Amino acid sequence: MNTNARLALLTLPAALLSAWIGASAVTAANLPTTPKENANGASLTVSSTGGIDTANPFFKAMGNGRSCASCHSENAGWSLTPNDLQQRFTLTSGNDPVFKLVDGANSPRAAVASIDQKRLAYSMLLTKGVIRVGIGMPANAEFSLVRVEDPYGYASAAELSLFRRPLPSANLKFLSTVMWDARETIPNAAGPNCILGANPARCFASIDTDLLRQASDAVRGHAEAAQELSAAEQRAIVNFESGLTAAQVSSRSAGVLTESGGRGGPDALAATTFYWGINDFQNGDYRTRAAFNRNVMNLYGAWRNLATAPAPQPVPGRRPPPPAPASSTDQAKASIARGEALFNTRPINVTNTAGFQQGAQRATCSSCHNAPGAGSHSITRLIDIGVSDARFRTPDTPLYTLRNNATGQQLQTTDPGQAMQTGRWADIGKFKVPTLRNLSARPPYFHNGAQPDLASVVRFYDRRFQMGLNQQEITDLANFLAAL
Repeated sequence: MNTNARLALLTLPAALLSAWIGASAVTAANLPTTPKENANGASLTVSSTGGIDTANPFFKAMGNGRSCASCHSENAGWSLTPNDLQQRFTLTSGNDPVFKLVDGANSPRAAVASIDQKRLAYSMLLTKGVIRVGIGMPANAEFSLVRVEDPYGYASAAELSLFRRPLPSANLKFLSTVMWDARETIPNAAGPNCILGANPARCFASIDTDLLRQASDAVRGHAEAAQELSAAEQRAIVNFESGLTAAQVSSRSAGVLTESGGRGGPDALAATTFYWGINDFQNGDYRTRAAFNRNVMNLYGAWRNLATAPAPQPVPGRRPPPPAPASSTDQAKASIARGEALFNTRPINVTNTAGFQQGAQRATCSSCHNAPGAGSHSITRLIDIGVSDARFRTPDTPLYTLRNNATGQQLQTTDPGQAMQTGRWADIGKFKVPTLRNLSARPPYFHNGAQPDLASVVRFYDRRFQMGLNQQEITDLANFLAAL
């Protein structure tokens, strides 16, 4: 089924949609993908198998009743959103399997006897869509924990409470790093993925290997299963999620994102090439050896000249009339195209950004989101843009004071990020660069859900990196991100 046909389904009443599914002789275990509405229009998932196989162990309840789909819902961009969670909480009185003390609650010791207690216990999940990741201080770390400020009274050196958004289980072909802090990215000296010029050498296992382990660890941890997944279950889960491609397919203001030469939607994305090291901004393309190309996004170039309507045909002997304004739809398309150009070309002043190329002070959005058409980062390089800095802390989030064991320097953070895996002071605050496709389906944004919408994300970058954006440019860039 093509994109336009799927979009047409969005207008069908529920009864007619059910009838259509029945008439199509589609079994309940292989449901067709249909557009999912969101604040900016609709997103769509396509599967390499032709449908969503609900018989896959991805949807199987395990351990405490959770499945992979409990935290990776198609309705929420294969992640979680506060809107989706609030609906699930209301419909089940807080008994949906996602609401479990182990990591859904602000503290595993929270009281959940009444509905009001549950609403309080799961407030971070309900308002920001974040899961509590409990990680103890790493052995032999270069830093020590000197103070904990936890509004929920639980975190300690034995287990910091780190609140993070579930990453989407779609568009996995564009990954180079698994998990926000790379804890499921397996170092392997003989692995196929090696960073050019690294001394000592830094090589990693394949993403497929990472995902197999991640599936098993998630079932043992988040689902509290007593037994490991079988090898067959691991393989089936990874095959299922690796076959999912999801993207925004329509815009409330610009219409269908494949019209007038637009190349939005999941079908074009599924055909997009990706490999480890493609278009790396520091070392160039790992395979072709071509220099980094900042024009990473080329989806909406055909829309750049739609801001004004074509000039009317002149009439001999008459003064030519003024050009008519473009339609509102074409103006919206032109805004998206302008935002794409800003993404590729607007200079960013990169300062005090750990993980970014040393000495590279001028960049663009595409320097970090360098994978063409996808906007992920094509090698395992984690970056600190300051999201977990104490200055951005809100009262509902724990704050940790860390001290460098060698220098005595102290800093405060809401999440040490990659440093909780490596123990290195230099890695505090570093997180992976996420894939940008299907953003509209899964607010809020950043690893901690700190920004409620895409305009807020753009304003954060504008302030943080002194981009000098005016209001129209902020709107254009947010509109582009919303069309991914």
